[in-house]
Amino acid sequence: MIASWSTRIGLVVSVTLLWCSLPVYRTNSLLAQSEGDQEFPQPRYVGDPPPPGGDPLPPNRIRQDLEPLPADFRVSALQPDYTGNLWIGSWLGLARINPNTGKVLARFSLPNYTIGALAQDRVGRIWVGTYEGLVRVDPRSDEVTAYNFTLPSNRVLSLLTDRRGYLWVGSDRGLTLISPDQGLLMTTLQELPGVSANALTLDDEGQLWVGTLQGLVRVDTASALIIGRITNLPGTTVQTLALDRQGMLWVGTPNSLLVIDPLTREVLRSVTPMRGRNVMSISFAQDSSVWVGTDNGLFKLNPYNGAVLGKVPSLPSNNILALSPDTGNKLWVGTMEGLAWISMTSGRVRPHFAFVKEPPETF
Repeated sequence: MIASWSTRIGLVVSVTLLWCSLPVYRTNSLLAQSEGDQEFPQPRYVGDPPPPGGDPLPPNRIRQDLEPLPADFRVSALQPDYTGNLWIGSWLGLARINPNTGKVLARFSLPNYTIGALAQDRVGRIWVGTYEGLVRVDPRSDEVTAYNFTLPSNRVLSLLTDRRGYLWVGSDRGLTLISPDQGLLMTTLQELPGVSANALTLDDEGQLWVGTLQGLVRVDTASALIIGRITNLPGTTVQTLALDRQGMLWVGTPNSLLVIDPLTREVLRSVTPMRGRNVMSISFAQDSSVWVGTDNGLFKLNPYNGAVLGKVPSLPSNNILALSPDTGNKLWVGTMEGLAWISMTSGRVRPHFAFVKEPPETF
């Protein structure tokens, strides 16, 4: 009897061990089951554990986060002052140089390095339009003052001092009039047709012309009221403005250079060699020649017939943003990649090595 029970227990143990030794197979595919299939109930699957954790950021991402942004060498504004010096507004900051020798006289630390415009008021102070508002520099003491005027936008694109000494501030959302002497905001023209005050100039009557996204707007400087508009211009957007000796407006757009009579508001001509060119800057020299900067080179034109008298080679960039002729007997040129000068007598072209990417040892 005892042997019989021993035999049975041994058999059960053997069968159990055999069952446990059988291999277990996992399936990665889920077989479709019908809702009423009770014989084969739906299996339960346990998700795989998460992969082992790695570095939170790959090495190249860490390097990108720690390294400073590459320097932007564009020179967006040039302003000669009453003492004969030249102010350089760039995306690296503000500087004052002697245009005769090229020597850097001063550099200024500003609240924001992105400079869009420069202007001089009637007592010689330099107003700086940045993408964070207005800054004023007194050249006598080199004192820098930041203003918290409530502008339509702090992104300042253009500045101009009118005949009364008031400062007009053009932003990407409107136009503001400021008293530089009192440091007061006088009025704001937010409902500016064309919205963005890209460029400013005065006509022979002392009235303000504003280049916008939708053409030209004439503003009465005494009342700050709009007194005229010119629309339907080729290229639509006005990027730069200048007045010639005959009182005609020269207007640069993304695809043309236009000459307009400000009194009749008639387009007198589209300068043929500039058709299809993106005109970024215009300036007249003392010899009446007109210099035109485009995104593909700097040109010297005959102001009477628009003929091209020459194209300037060997500039730091062919994208020309700012011009200052007859400054230290040179034409100073602000480009997308630095500053250069051209001798008004010999035509020699040289970069200013303090404002380009790879300066050599000497100027």
